[in-house]
Amino acid sequence: MAEIRRYPFLRHLRSEASAHVTHYRKGRRRRAGRGLAFWFRPDGASIAEIPMDDRDMPFLFRGRSKDYQEVTVQGLITWRVADPEGLAERLDFTINLKTGAYLHEPLDQVATLLTGLARQEALRYLAELPIGELLENGPAPLEACVERGLTSAGRLKAMGIEAIAVRLADLAPSAELDRALQTPTFEALQQRADEATFERRAVAVEKERAIAENELQNRIELARRESQLIAQEDENARNRATGKAEARQIIAAGEAERIRVVGRARADTEKARMDIYRDLPRDVLMALAAREFAGKLTSIEHLSVTPDLLGSLLGDLARAGAKRLGQDTGAGAD
Repeated sequence: MAEIRRYPFLRHLRSEASAHVTHYRKGRRRRAGRGLAFWFRPDGASIAEIPMDDRDMPFLFRGRSKDYQEVTVQGLITWRVADPEGLAERLDFTINLKTGAYLHEPLDQVATLLTGLARQEALRYLAELPIGELLENGPAPLEACVERGLTSAGRLKAMGIEAIAVRLADLAPSAELDRALQTPTFEALQQRADEATFERRAVAVEKERAIAENELQNRIELARRESQLIAQEDENARNRATGKAEARQIIAAGEAERIRVVGRARADTEKARMDIYRDLPRDVLMALAAREFAGKLTSIEHLSVTPDLLGSLLGDLARAGAKRLGQDTGAGAD
């Protein structure tokens, strides 16, 4: 917007370098150019300011596809003024000589024109394809179609306006159709999620089964080892019992052998004794018997000596004395 300073009877205008200013005085053009600064008299003067920089104009409109589905198109058109003098002849860019603002809304008129042309091209493209193909192709083909339509539009060229670029931000169906189109994908993703959940549960069940089988195998192994332990303990007990029995048998056999040896020795001793006693005279045997008998008696309460026993004993003693005397006499003669 141009900057206007007011003075008595005169005013000064200073414009930006991106603006084309045309000064008319009483219907005649006095000066024109970009970035002008000049003095002028307000009475009888008219000034038009046309922006020369690139401008972005957003747009949003709805259309229908070939299968009568509502589609929303949203984007941005970049345009510029190619012929400011020609555009000034078609649209009123006159500014207020006090404030520098536009007396009318020429930029809104340009926006309406561009939006109408873009809408016309877009609706033609949307009507040729069904909604599924439109969404599958995306906004790029529609963007190219609208850009071709604007750059080749004869009306824009005649007005001195040039469309530089068209950018589509969104090509979307209605909310209901969008939810309907999302349903198959959502259901497929939900099914995949359910399958993943089922697989995870199956894996968990399989792991639990493996753990249970492992525990069962461990219990079986422990039972088998316990059975082996019991069998080994039984075998050890039998071996110990057998060993003890054999030991007792060996001890008994040794004791029996000892008893037999002792008995045999006693028998041999007794036999040898009997052999000795067999050759002894009767009186010696009687004396030995008397001595043995006397050794076993603790006291003698009654002793009966009969004449026969006394006579026999005296006779034996006499014979023994005579025999001993004969032996002694023979020994002296020698």
